Amino acid sequence: MRYGFVIDQNRCIGCHACTVACKEEHQVPLGVFRTWVKYVEKGEYPNTSRHFGVMRCNHCDAAPCVTICPTKALYRRSDGIIDFDNQRCIGCKSCMQACPYDALYIDPNNNTAAKCNFCAHRVEANLEPACVIVCPTQAILAGDLDDPASKVARAVATQKVCVRKPEKGTEPKLFYVGIEDDLLHPTRLSRQSGYVFAEQRDHRPSEKSFDPALTREVYDVAHPAPWGWKIAAYLWTKSIAAGVMIVAAMLMALAGNSSMRIFSIVSPMIALVALGITMALLVLDLKRPDRFYYLLTKPNFRSWLVIGAYILMGFGAMCVVWLLYGLFKDFVPGVVLVLTTVLAAASACYSAFLFAQAKGRDFWQGKWSFCWHLLVQALVAGAATWVICQAVTNFRMPFGGIQPAHVLVLSLFLSLITLLMEIAIPRGTEDGKRAKKVLLQGELSRRFWLSAVALGLILPITLFLLDPPLAPSIAAVLALYGLLWFEYLWVKAGQSVPLS
Repeated sequence: MRYGFVIDQNRCIGCHACTVACKEEHQVPLGVFRTWVKYVEKGEYPNTSRHFGVMRCNHCDAAPCVTICPTKALYRRSDGIIDFDNQRCIGCKSCMQACPYDALYIDPNNNTAAKCNFCAHRVEANLEPACVIVCPTQAILAGDLDDPASKVARAVATQKVCVRKPEKGTEPKLFYVGIEDDLLHPTRLSRQSGYVFAEQRDHRPSEKSFDPALTREVYDVAHPAPWGWKIAAYLWTKSIAAGVMIVAAMLMALAGNSSMRIFSIVSPMIALVALGITMALLVLDLKRPDRFYYLLTKPNFRSWLVIGAYILMGFGAMCVVWLLYGLFKDFVPGVVLVLTTVLAAASACYSAFLFAQAKGRDFWQGKWSFCWHLLVQALVAGAATWVICQAVTNFRMPFGGIQPAHVLVLSLFLSLITLLMEIAIPRGTEDGKRAKKVLLQGELSRRFWLSAVALGLILPITLFLLDPPLAPSIAAVLALYGLLWFEYLWVKAGQSVPLS
């Protein structure tokens, strides 16, 4: 049994009855929608046409929201319906990033995720979903796609149907008949900032209003970006925590001295503070921070949110072990150095796989290249932090060995190379190309090239080459500044392209 929808847009009159019925049936709050009707217009006045598209959850057979949900709050029922349990939801918003169809939202009343659940309570009572009942033109069909006698199965078998974003591999079970193709591809739409016809004296749009060659979006519902500065700051503080330990282990190994007190005591203390801030940012970004412990008590081990949480806890535990050896034994065993370094690298890199699970965001899908980039960024953050510590404490490596500044300048070169490689990698989809263009040439480009690249990478490298007074310390501060800007802009660019 596989329940699914067929929506005949040839019949749809854009009356919003389905939206209203859904809101009433589920008491959906104002400002958010489980199902909504999107309007687009084509042509140039007076020869225009209006088209409708009913948008909602696609109840995918390979639903990425189910995979990424860290607490199994989203799940696939035996009848194929993708349902949710708001008693398990922690409000991490990762499902909103994973869904390519903008189907999920945060309920403002209980701060948990919600979406169309096929009116599962009605289905269990052998009733049709509320939207099907109220549709005045019978444009919406619902039923078992595996039953050849059902209306939906016959419609799929006998009519020309299409689905949204089949290239995502989600196997959606919402089929459209007669939908305008541009409604399936939001990046083709020209978005308006005003009422273009009402604002023109002759009722014709100006050239600046829109390009008549494009389909114009005239009505849609708001879908704000789920992740903001807290996620960017978490990436930054995590880089510092991981990098401090990786660089400390590297310098101790190169110096052949595992009893250097500043590394055996100060490094885990810095890492634990940065790691604590990282965990605090993650918790504060949740809409239900009171349920954070569900990651441990109700885990979904397919989600990189859960895997990452365990990696961070393991890394924190090894930092504590390192610190205890430094306090009471005055040396750190090699096995502790190795285990801590491995977990530090994993802490720096796992976010690449988490971002790649956000299937709705094409810009973040290069997990292996971004994984390497995050590791190099951790080296930059760790080395920069040690340069600042060296300036404050005035310690020197023994026997004229490699200094933190040497690691910093090398890691800055590597970071610049990996950044250029990352932005040079072609994006295979239109959404990925548009997000990349926003970052490199669009509204984010000035801050990206100035703050993340020029001030965060090129100027610190130049300072090392010119070697003016206080060059390492200034370069370290600039490197951390540029890294924070990079994380913020990377997160923002990935969410700049509309999903619906």
